[in-house]
Amino acid sequence: MTEPDRPASLLDKLWASHVIHQEPDGPALIYIDRHLVNEVTSPQAFEGLRLNARKVWRAASVLATADHNVPTTARKLGIADPVSRAQVEALDQNCADTGIVNFGMDDPRQGILHVVGPERGATLPGMSIACGDSHTSTHGAFAAFAFGIGTSEVEQVLAAQCLWMKKPRSMQVRVDGELPRGVSAKDIALALIGRIGTAGATGHVIEFAGSTIRGLSMEARMTVCNMAIEAGARAGMVAVDETTLAYLDGRPQAPAGAMWDAATGYWRTLRSDPGAAFDAVVELDATAIRPHVTWGTSPEMVVAVGERIPDPRDERDPVRRKSIEQALDYMGLLPNTPIEAVALDKVFIGSCTNARLEDLRAAAAVLRGRHVSPRIRQALAVPGSGLVKSQAEAEGLDQVFIAAGFEWREPGCSMCLGMNDDRLAAGERCASTSNRNFEGRQGPGGRTHLVSPQMAAAAAVAGHFIDVRSL
Repeated sequence: MTEPDRPASLLDKLWASHVIHQEPDGPALIYIDRHLVNEVTSPQAFEGLRLNARKVWRAASVLATADHNVPTTARKLGIADPVSRAQVEALDQNCADTGIVNFGMDDPRQGILHVVGPERGATLPGMSIACGDSHTSTHGAFAAFAFGIGTSEVEQVLAAQCLWMKKPRSMQVRVDGELPRGVSAKDIALALIGRIGTAGATGHVIEFAGSTIRGLSMEARMTVCNMAIEAGARAGMVAVDETTLAYLDGRPQAPAGAMWDAATGYWRTLRSDPGAAFDAVVELDATAIRPHVTWGTSPEMVVAVGERIPDPRDERDPVRRKSIEQALDYMGLLPNTPIEAVALDKVFIGSCTNARLEDLRAAAAVLRGRHVSPRIRQALAVPGSGLVKSQAEAEGLDQVFIAAGFEWREPGCSMCLGMNDDRLAAGERCASTSNRNFEGRQGPGGRTHLVSPQMAAAAAVAGHFIDVRSL
């Protein structure tokens, strides 16, 4: 519980409202309001329920859809890979057996869970949200305590609707000032990770605050919360304001009528009190942020446009120097190379980080009237959900991408990770709007550079990285 005379942070409020039982000097048992389920981490969890003769405790709290393994083209042919097909079929059967709402592969509402949940209004302020996927932090943009869990925990939530956890520490990331033209939420996230590192927020929940964050759309707030995990955080979150309420109003699973009035009255309290204490505070000047590009095999290996790839000889710490050397070797890059000189093979616009309508609009604005460079072997535009896809097509965005030389695909995780047919071959280099650039993330031997949708579109046109502001 929060102390009545002590200003409470948003994390304090969300934590206190979900604690069922607190062990003295130990973990707490917390209630889970919303459980999101995909095809990757759920089969073993459902099998565990069957083996132990347990039932799903609260099926109405669960929303399921396949996203990691689904093909983004030729869906009528089914899923060719037997393992991927088995996972998707298992999800369909498990949900049918237990009464869980599941948006199947051919359902127009299917898509990436972290896009589908918010657009349905299944993600609401004040909730605790768990999912067997690390980027569940995306939902924290709605002042929810949202986090990823492992397969055994997926089984526990299905069976008991609660989890044992220790309260994380709190970190406030304040971003103030007006973002320069061509700079996006993705650049805020990459600038933060470049500053504090991929372990900088370990053990913390990040609350993003400041005038810049208040000025972001909900789609952009979801992007920064999505990337909080790449800074090592347990979750990311943003306080409720009128932007939050405007986004949720009228969503299929959001409250309506008198229930909406009651809910919004409570939701407006979901912000940190003046004077609330944080275990750590990081401040960023938005006016100084430029478009960013990762060069290495970790999101913290990042530079702004106009900068060069680092030289390991300039690094005094031997561990960090070795890490830079290994990353350069894997990425096939030379020290001191200008980031704009790095040529590309493929471009991917999609993922739970940047596959919403706003992201597609931003990329299309750069591509309109331009064409993909002959150097680029493949350029993919993959909407985050069936509804995003239909909305984009209603606006003619699909035709902008197709005219520019992109392939317009069906929704799914796609090339974010090598679990479906969309992947990099060994040695191929990709500008990607996804969230991770680890070795082999987009395919064994593939080389990933993380960028914003605008920067990805500009790189597709040039065949190499350029400052999108030059277009």
